Amino acid sequence: MAVVFDFDLTLAPGCLDALLIRCGEDPDHWRARHVAPLQENGWEEVLASIYALVNMSNSGSGGRITKELVHDVGRNLQPYPGVPDIFASLREVARNVVPDLEVEYFLVSSGYRDIMCATSIAHEFKMIWGTELHFSSDGDIAFPKLIVTHPEKVRYILALSKGLDPKGANAPAHVYRDVPAKDVYVPLDQIVYVGDGRSDMSVFQLLKDQGGIAIGLFKDKSQNWNANDRTDPRRRVQNLAPADFSDGSELIASLNLAVGSIARKIALRRLSRGE
Repeated sequence: MAVVFDFDLTLAPGCLDALLIRCGEDPDHWRARHVAPLQENGWEEVLASIYALVNMSNSGSGGRITKELVHDVGRNLQPYPGVPDIFASLREVARNVVPDLEVEYFLVSSGYRDIMCATSIAHEFKMIWGTELHFSSDGDIAFPKLIVTHPEKVRYILALSKGLDPKGANAPAHVYRDVPAKDVYVPLDQIVYVGDGRSDMSVFQLLKDQGGIAIGLFKDKSQNWNANDRTDPRRRVQNLAPADFSDGSELIASLNLAVGSIARKIALRRLSRGE
């Protein structure tokens, strides 16, 4: 079984916001001044943000943005309360149904991988996929190395399911090829995905179509969710819960039920095969 999380505003505050605050900037004002005008001229949001960060670093207006500074932002970025406890807890839920069931955790995010990999929870994930930054020989931010746009998250989920490298020489087309059933790493209907809304709609739709489980969460009722997102059948999630990872919360109950449901599905399949 795979449990896949978005990162920004799902498990922790946003990577870009944390970096901007460290540079003494107000994230909303900075986006309005430096990113929004680029988007109005057709720039993709992630690329526009990195371009603006490079310009800010080169100008010295917010100080140099170096590899070490980015990693330090990650080391100091605290996950939401309760997040560090969910990994062992969900494994226990699954193993109470199927004692030898492996539950693996993955991150798929448009956030900065350099920051996510430096956080205190990075060791919990089998793989972390996110936007990667390139740094110059002096250590300064210079260019995007790889970006994960919102629609591309589907490619990473397909690669995970099929046991393929989403960044291989033939990426992204090769992740759409058929894979023999015996070579599938994790069936799509044995995947739980947890995300905060706008950037996750394509994954929600994929898992709904393929029998997986999608859980949406929010910090407040206006965040990333509108009436269309919540009612469009192609984008429907199994539950929409507040981003509260404390014991007894609706989100924890949703995760426990999702993991338990898939564990029972696996147990039934094994039983039907006589295992």
